[in-house]
Amino acid sequence: MYALLDKIEKPEDVKKLTVRELTELASEIRHFIIDTVSQNGGHLAPNLGTVELTLALYSVFQFPKDKLVWDVGHQAYTHKILTGRKEAFSTLRKKGGITGFPNRFESPYDAFGVGHASTSISAALGMAIARDMKGEHNQVIAVIGDGALTGGESFEALNNAGDLGKKLIVILNDNEMSIDANVGAMSEYLSRIRMAPQYTRAKRDMGNLLMSIPHIGDKVYKTASHLKDGVRSALVPGSLFEEMGFHYVGPIDGHNIGLLEEVLQRAKEMEGPVLIHIHTIKGKGYIPAEKAPEKFHGVGCFDPSTGKSAPKANKAPSYTSVFSQALIELAKDRPDILAITAAMPSGTGLKAFGKVYPDRFFDVGIAEEHAMTLAAGAAAAGMHPVIALYSTFAQRAYDQLIHDVCLQNLPVTLCLDRAGLVGEDGPTHHGVFDLSYLRQMPHMCVMAPKDEEELRHMLATAIDIKGPSAVRYPRGCGLGVELTDSFEKLPIGKAEILQDEGDIAFLAVGTMVEKAKEAAAILAGEGIKAAVVNMRFIKPLDTELISRYAGEKKLLITAEENMLAGGFGSAVAEYLEDNGLSVPLLRFGLPDRFIEQGTRKELFELCGLQPEQMAEKVRERLAVLRQYRGIEE
Repeated sequence: MYALLDKIEKPEDVKKLTVRELTELASEIRHFIIDTVSQNGGHLAPNLGTVELTLALYSVFQFPKDKLVWDVGHQAYTHKILTGRKEAFSTLRKKGGITGFPNRFESPYDAFGVGHASTSISAALGMAIARDMKGEHNQVIAVIGDGALTGGESFEALNNAGDLGKKLIVILNDNEMSIDANVGAMSEYLSRIRMAPQYTRAKRDMGNLLMSIPHIGDKVYKTASHLKDGVRSALVPGSLFEEMGFHYVGPIDGHNIGLLEEVLQRAKEMEGPVLIHIHTIKGKGYIPAEKAPEKFHGVGCFDPSTGKSAPKANKAPSYTSVFSQALIELAKDRPDILAITAAMPSGTGLKAFGKVYPDRFFDVGIAEEHAMTLAAGAAAAGMHPVIALYSTFAQRAYDQLIHDVCLQNLPVTLCLDRAGLVGEDGPTHHGVFDLSYLRQMPHMCVMAPKDEEELRHMLATAIDIKGPSAVRYPRGCGLGVELTDSFEKLPIGKAEILQDEGDIAFLAVGTMVEKAKEAAAILAGEGIKAAVVNMRFIKPLDTELISRYAGEKKLLITAEENMLAGGFGSAVAEYLEDNGLSVPLLRFGLPDRFIEQGTRKELFELCGLQPEQMAEKVRERLAVLRQYRGIEE
């Protein structure tokens, strides 16, 4: 089935193949990727679009001596297959297996780790600077695409790279898509470039014509060159990159291996920064993915013969869909609500909102910093913006959230999807830091629902707050609780006591409420009764309840799906210490390390957050307290 791929043992083997053989190899690699991703899940469509590009790169350059930096790491599956990870590819995104993104700890061919967009040009420029300072002569190549050029960091890097004039090759993989359709001026700009390929040919032909004039051709050509910049700027959008200091080449067919090899070889010989603009098809070679690239951007298991996803065992609605519907309902009576996302209208559920309220929906591209300050500006002018971001990507707007939103106490609601452990996408995508950094910020109100029904109520509560607020919720399906048609405004900073008995108490937030209930049930079966509290609010805390329990209980237990450092448990510990309340405290959360990839169940077990593990830890702590504190059973 894989006649050529089976012969590829190391990257150098690619150089031995003819263009025709490379084309056949590209087809085999696509089948290989589809076979694995259909079983493991992963980023399918973007990887299918970069197969020929990757083969051409390995045909021309000497990796890892030359440095290859991928932007949006979900374009690098072919790169992984060619660099000694073919046999391990079946472990893609599994616990203990190879990661879904470039990872410096996984292979010397992964020059730079990446899971968030728009970083490649900055990193590659840093490598080029280091190369020149060390007197080395290797090539540095950055592949940016899949919408990453809508991110502000990429423009900062382009500007700096053009100014420095370092030898650097940037490949713009233009597939007209990020996860959803690209938006913004840059997307329109690239579309115009694709429509004007005749300019390069016309420029070359005119130059040849002028130079051929006997005796005066050279002077005429030099005189005409003074007009070149103005004419180019008027006729060709691609001049933007040249004005920034890059040699611009393209657009060219990103699936033509022979042409790619020729262009890359020439780029190696050019001085200064070069930008090669290629045009590819997202999902190339797999009809379902070509027809619906946004659906096959990141997928779970599916039937490769039909493209249909495997049926879900859990029939409960996702937190994302519940958020989406709730916001649509709330916006009906609140004309001041507008919705903002950063290139994730489908992933965050706001695509549905945009269909109902197109004039109140804004997708800003991969630009979380801009999204946050845009929201601040709208809030300052009397609106109530709701920003929906994945928790891991919201980290990029940390400064704007502090300086532009919280400092001015503006009514902006941040809705953090995929909060907590996201599973197989691993450490680049786990949303496990938000509680820690959000609770630092003055004026901020932070909530986490125990189930999908409470998410509706928290969203309704948040949009009534006159200052900044945040609601964080996990990836995947809810608990299957009944959803009402009404909204309940929750009292700010007040917890919900689910059961109040015994000498110990679980204080849990978000997804850990259900885990705490199960742990308490296990302990109850052993004669150890425990209270269970859905704290609801990470900030402000229900200090009245904590104070009461500090006096009544012999052990308080906090539980959160967030880093222990600076999180909810830390907030409780700080309150107890600051108020002289001496009660033993046991905290459950994520340890001080980056958590690997795996299923959520595997990762909860890895972090000691399964109910059985929590119950065992409580038993151990109670035994210690009985021994050293004299606490009676």
